[in-house]
Amino acid sequence: MFKIQTLNNISVFGLERLPRERYEVATEIQNPDAVLVRSADMHKIEINPSIKAIGRAGAGTNNIPVAKMSQRGVPVFNAPGANANAVKELVLSGMLLAARNIPQALDFVKKLDGDDHAMHKAVEDGKKKFVGFELPRRSLGVIGLGAIGVKVANAAVELGMDVHGFDPAMTVNNAWQLDSRVKQALSVDDLVSKSQFISVHVPLLDATRGLINADRLKLMKKQGVILNFARAEIVDEAAVVEALNAGTLHAYACDFPSNALKGNPRVIATPHLGASTGEAEDNCAVMVADQIRDFLEVGNVRNSVNFPEAVLALAPGATRLCIVNANVPNMVGQITTALAKNNLNISDLLNKSRGDIAYTLVDVDAAIPESVAQEIAAIQGVLAVRVIPAK
Repeated sequence: MFKIQTLNNISVFGLERLPRERYEVATEIQNPDAVLVRSADMHKIEINPSIKAIGRAGAGTNNIPVAKMSQRGVPVFNAPGANANAVKELVLSGMLLAARNIPQALDFVKKLDGDDHAMHKAVEDGKKKFVGFELPRRSLGVIGLGAIGVKVANAAVELGMDVHGFDPAMTVNNAWQLDSRVKQALSVDDLVSKSQFISVHVPLLDATRGLINADRLKLMKKQGVILNFARAEIVDEAAVVEALNAGTLHAYACDFPSNALKGNPRVIATPHLGASTGEAEDNCAVMVADQIRDFLEVGNVRNSVNFPEAVLALAPGATRLCIVNANVPNMVGQITTALAKNNLNISDLLNKSRGDIAYTLVDVDAAIPESVAQEIAAIQGVLAVRVIPAK
């Protein structure tokens, strides 16, 4: 039996992926093997030493102490792309709201008074203040071509927009999904200079903090629109407000309200609705539950933010050794030497690394004694060892 602790309400569709005959799931549970979390701040809680994995039912992992978990040999999983369609639709909504001045027009209508004749006259007199523009032939720059960015770019192409994208770390799989009509920008500055709309879809890192700043806003086409449904700090809020007040920026659509933005008629701020659809929550929960289950039962790692991708089919009758260690020379040699010394024959082996972390899966033809696992765990640089018995 595996014990799973949930720190938030997790979609039942995800929990159903953890069969009751093998999993005990609860919000309060002794010595859990894994945690499923959405928004709870795990920086503020003590994480039980029994934890072998953490699954975030969403994309961002800022609420999880990832570096600390890496030091303990604990993978942190997320659900990239599971909420991609939900975010894409919100971005498209922001584009349309900004282009047609709909928030300002709605506010105007709310303030109408008088009888129907007076209201009709006020509408006819006032509607010219909200003249907007159409999206076809307008330019959109998409920074970050992951699952969400690709969907936004492809949808914008179908709307007749001239789309440029930039992502130096784009995966082959996402490249296959990208519409061939999306043009490649050579840099962020190159993309910004070609765009009237800019949509950012990158994680918050030191390199992306303030990515859209005052200098880059000056490169944009006039009456531009910034769309930020990634992380608030990726856009320099003060620079955006200054550009809006100066009239050089047409609108800022984001998912992160603040006092600096509140009340600005050119700001379209939603209350962090990016992944707030029933479908997205279900998709995220299903994806991360499957990943946690695959790791606990087989040792495979898929979509971890701190571990390398490591997937190895487990042959019937094989015992699997899962080892997390510092990514330094001769670790595999020491591991295989310990197995050979104990007359354990290796039937398959996979070793992958990512930054300072290496992960090794070793399949052997016989049961692995506890003493051998302890011997390997004692090797300098080994962070975690787990044995998955033969089935």
